[in-house]
Amino acid sequence: MKSFLWFCMGFLCIPFWGFSQETSKSIPKRIYTTNVLQGEAPKIDGIIDDESWNSVEWASDFIENRPDENTPPTEQTKFKIMYDAKFLYVAVRALDKNPEKIVKRLSRRDGFDGDWVEINIDSYHDLRSGFSFTVTAAGVKGDEFISNNGNNWDGSWNPIWYTKTSVDSEGWSAEMKIPFSQLRFGKSDEQIWGLQVQRRFFRKEERSTWQRIPLDAPGWVSEFGELHGLKNIIPQKQLEIQPFLLTQYDTYPEENGNPFRDGDDFSLNAGLDGKIGVTNDLTLDFTINPDFGQVEADPAAIALDGFQIFFREQRPFFVENKNIFDYQFANGQDNVFYSRRIGRNPQGFPNTQAQEFVNQPQNSTIIGAAKFSGKTKNGWSIGVLESVTGREFAEIDNNGTRRKELVEPLTNYFVGRLQKDFNERNTFIGGIFTATNRRLEDNLNFLHRSAYTGGLDFTHNWKDRTYYLQGNIVASHIEGSKEAIAATQNSLTHLFQRVDAGHVDVDPNRTSLTGTGGKLEFGKAGSGTWRYDAGVIWRSPELELNDIGFLRQADEVRQYANVRYQTTKSFGNFRRISARFSQFTTYDFEGNYNRIQYEINGNLRFLNNWWIDFGGAHKPRIFTNTFLRGGPRWRFSDENFGYAFFGTDERKKLRTSWGMVYSQAKQNNFRFFEVSGDVTYQPTNAMRISISPSYNNNPNKTQYVTEVNNNGTTRYILGDIDNQTLSAAIRFNYTINPNLSIQYYGEPFVSVGRYKDFKYVTNSIADNLNDRFYQYQPNEISFDTASNSYLVDEGADGNVNYSIGNPDFAFVQFRSNLVLRWEYIPGSELFLVWSQGTTGFGNTRNHILQSLDNQILGQQPENIFLMKFTYRFVL
Repeated sequence: MKSFLWFCMGFLCIPFWGFSQETSKSIPKRIYTTNVLQGEAPKIDGIIDDESWNSVEWASDFIENRPDENTPPTEQTKFKIMYDAKFLYVAVRALDKNPEKIVKRLSRRDGFDGDWVEINIDSYHDLRSGFSFTVTAAGVKGDEFISNNGNNWDGSWNPIWYTKTSVDSEGWSAEMKIPFSQLRFGKSDEQIWGLQVQRRFFRKEERSTWQRIPLDAPGWVSEFGELHGLKNIIPQKQLEIQPFLLTQYDTYPEENGNPFRDGDDFSLNAGLDGKIGVTNDLTLDFTINPDFGQVEADPAAIALDGFQIFFREQRPFFVENKNIFDYQFANGQDNVFYSRRIGRNPQGFPNTQAQEFVNQPQNSTIIGAAKFSGKTKNGWSIGVLESVTGREFAEIDNNGTRRKELVEPLTNYFVGRLQKDFNERNTFIGGIFTATNRRLEDNLNFLHRSAYTGGLDFTHNWKDRTYYLQGNIVASHIEGSKEAIAATQNSLTHLFQRVDAGHVDVDPNRTSLTGTGGKLEFGKAGSGTWRYDAGVIWRSPELELNDIGFLRQADEVRQYANVRYQTTKSFGNFRRISARFSQFTTYDFEGNYNRIQYEINGNLRFLNNWWIDFGGAHKPRIFTNTFLRGGPRWRFSDENFGYAFFGTDERKKLRTSWGMVYSQAKQNNFRFFEVSGDVTYQPTNAMRISISPSYNNNPNKTQYVTEVNNNGTTRYILGDIDNQTLSAAIRFNYTINPNLSIQYYGEPFVSVGRYKDFKYVTNSIADNLNDRFYQYQPNEISFDTASNSYLVDEGADGNVNYSIGNPDFAFVQFRSNLVLRWEYIPGSELFLVWSQGTTGFGNTRNHILQSLDNQILGQQPENIFLMKFTYRFVL
């Protein structure tokens, strides 16, 4: 507990250290006063020659933000803003003495490549959220919703707006036409909005801004200038309907005798997405029978530790405005709401007999979903999400006789999020509530009948947002059959059955479980070159979020502290230098001191825009409650790891980055070596090709295999594994124009694991590695080819005590997507998609490249051809 006591003392001292730090001087807010449009609306063609632009003045005097903050930029920029009853009009003139050197690279929407300008609008004027509209010199649009004072930029937000650009002898110019219906603001005779205009001068990788924002500022949106003069504008209620029509044709290897795998399938589907502005502040988004066929496939992954794998959300309906529903109450990916639970793979499997064939659905059908979200003028942030997924049946065929079995019940998911701003937008208090309710039938009593989660959170900023204190608490309650609750207690997340745990045990008669978790953190977010934070996180053993959230492991108390340094000016050969030192310790709720880690990281960015990332960590204590999956607490030997990555100038047509990670444990308990890289080539402004290979080797002398019973004694079996993984993500992008593009993504993935030198645990927490296990002698273990298992004869007395299934594996997968996207009018799209994939298991004795050849190049793939047509009605 010594480290924990030291932390508590340091935590109490940090505020005094923080107040002694130098604070930046307040920067005066610049004000741009707009005016109502006079005469005809300007033609949006990128040429600022319309008479109406004369009704407003130019704003200029931009200041460099990066790399040399608060110095004159290489080239100046100026802009004008005017408005009418329905639109905000923006004109930007980006001066350039060498217009022939302006970089005009094409990409899909939100590409942000080449020279660009952007306007950020905080129409709520809450000093922490905003709307960003970007246009490149090539005319490519970008739009993002800004939240968390600039720490989160959500590129999934795709409003309807209009823009064009033009290059002339003075540089390049842009015109924008932004409908008020795409913004959110309250009713007022005269509006005051936050405003920022930023330019990227590509040749020098230079950023300049209209409102100066020091690099040591505590945020982005809070430092904006102001837009005045918006008088008597009427909030526009948004009403958009977007139906879609989808045709899909699948081909795959035919399986003899399987009526569900006859070689091809055809389907026709339709659905509807909509957006209704209930008020100008609050929007209702809904979807009926959504389709996500054009979404990029998840990357392949293998988890030898048994834990669930976190995949990022890619489905447009759930990605848009995700920040409103986000509630990361702890560290890592733990979140009260994990939208991938909605539409998940069915959790049940049918009872089948030999010679029966099964058609198992891949996902739960989302019958419908709706989101009600937004922010009111008086500081209320509101988010409500409701979704229903339908009953899913597996179809079983027995010599032509068919039956259906339920594998996923009708399920209702609800998420409600509320937050209120106080104290001149420096204090936020909020809460969240989630509910999952299932209509359980047939053989699905192993699922929770209901699951509820509630949480409260707060953030308080002071001293011009330099310092902050934030925290949250969550509570969960699940209900279900005795079978369901017992399964939860025995799951890897909880492990109440742990043989050496004195604070938890499995109660087979329980029908509910209630737990808590939370976080408390203090930190310095701005002013000067130093930042720091420290905090405590806890998750009680009973906490359970995985019905609609994501929780990797319960039963933990974690203390952490971080100190960061960053330069605010370029000097010598460096544009920027940053470094971080971090430390954390963990305990379980029984008081076991499980882990401590010290880590240091650094980043160097040179004047030529090459960069280096490096770091390392020391782990003098590593105990884990989950390694033996219900067995006793396990000790890993002390570990040290380090990494180093470098990259060339990301603006160049040929660019690359490479790096290495190496880890080594004491007594060679385990090692980890990984090398990965990326090579990108852009032969023309319209075409980009990249490949990102990765190889890792992870040998481990004590990899968990299984547990067996030996005459009433549990044996926890380990093995010496040599695990190698090889993958390479390949991407090709060709942009014909900003609204028409072709994209390809493909990734072969091979992971091979070979085991030897089997052993069983004797003293799981011994200091010496060899005292933790007993390794079978050659005459005690033999491989039986017929059963594909190892036969164990402890003591070599001629009697087989038990067997161990062969754990060797060679998993091979290839996934690819080829997508043609055409936005034929703003907001309406046509997708043509070809997805191809193959999954198989190779020979574990083959070389890893041989598995790639046999199982990918030598197999007939599965193909999906689909066409999706959407039309966006703006009413």
